[in-house]
Amino acid sequence: MKAIRSISNLFILGILLSIGISACEEPYIPETFEADQQLVLEGYVEAGEGARPTFVLLTRSIPFVGTISPQLFGSLFVRGADIRISDGDKEVRLTELCLENLPEDIRKQALELLGLGSADSVNLNVCAYVDIADELTREIGRSYTLRGSVGDVEISATTTIPELVPINNFRWDDPPGEPNDTFAQLFVRVDDPVGVQNFYRYLTATEGGPLIPPPFGSVTDDAIFDGQDFEFPLSKAERRGDDTDFNTFGLYRRDDTVTIKWCNIDKEHFDFWNTRDRAASSGGPFSGYVRIRSNVRGALGVFGGYAVSVYELYCPPK
Repeated sequence: MKAIRSISNLFILGILLSIGISACEEPYIPETFEADQQLVLEGYVEAGEGARPTFVLLTRSIPFVGTISPQLFGSLFVRGADIRISDGDKEVRLTELCLENLPEDIRKQALELLGLGSADSVNLNVCAYVDIADELTREIGRSYTLRGSVGDVEISATTTIPELVPINNFRWDDPPGEPNDTFAQLFVRVDDPVGVQNFYRYLTATEGGPLIPPPFGSVTDDAIFDGQDFEFPLSKAERRGDDTDFNTFGLYRRDDTVTIKWCNIDKEHFDFWNTRDRAASSGGPFSGYVRIRSNVRGALGVFGGYAVSVYELYCPPK
């Protein structure tokens, strides 16, 4: 029986998943098939220190089974869409921006601002819809509505930027196990408001690299520490698919500069990342299927608000 799934092209500039399918005794090579493409939207409105400009990526889904090439990957971006976002006071039509039309220096700045990687690592004609003039009012507590159209397909979504609960303390410590002069563990402290349901997400970068989320869970709620002044380890993010050294996984190299992007998100935004992280972490012939929750109508994906605080740290030598 053929199992047909479509994967969204979120993180279109990030890691391509290498999918290997095997049976217990002999390899199984699934037949190719055609599947209807769906629109996939990934868009954000951010407020706070270190917030990115408002932007939307709009692509089309691809079959779970198939061959991915740079030509195919670049063709997934949807051109000519009408994407608008309202901040409650005014509605702004986002400007379509494609990297191939930008000078090299502006292209690099655009990639960095949108958090989409470096110009050297992205050899695709990425297209995004951007609030270039920063016309939207981006602030804590405000709600935003997205509406768009691609041909006769209508897209809509809403999100809220919740209150920011910042990190109020950082502490470096030795990792557990054998003494180690090369790596350190980071502990952070958050004073979580009592009686308020909060949802958190974070990304890290080292030595000026791109901010990336941890591979096995980038979000959490405050179910176990509601109302507490709570300290916990904050692991260094690693790219999914990279070779993993479990002896140093989640640890920071001493004498490195570290960037932490700490965010509060609303419930629907949290549900998307929570199910997406679980789906990406599940694997093997006996794993369960996880349906990724989307808050977008007319497409797959997420339209999310972020309350943002960015911290620059230095991991001192031993």
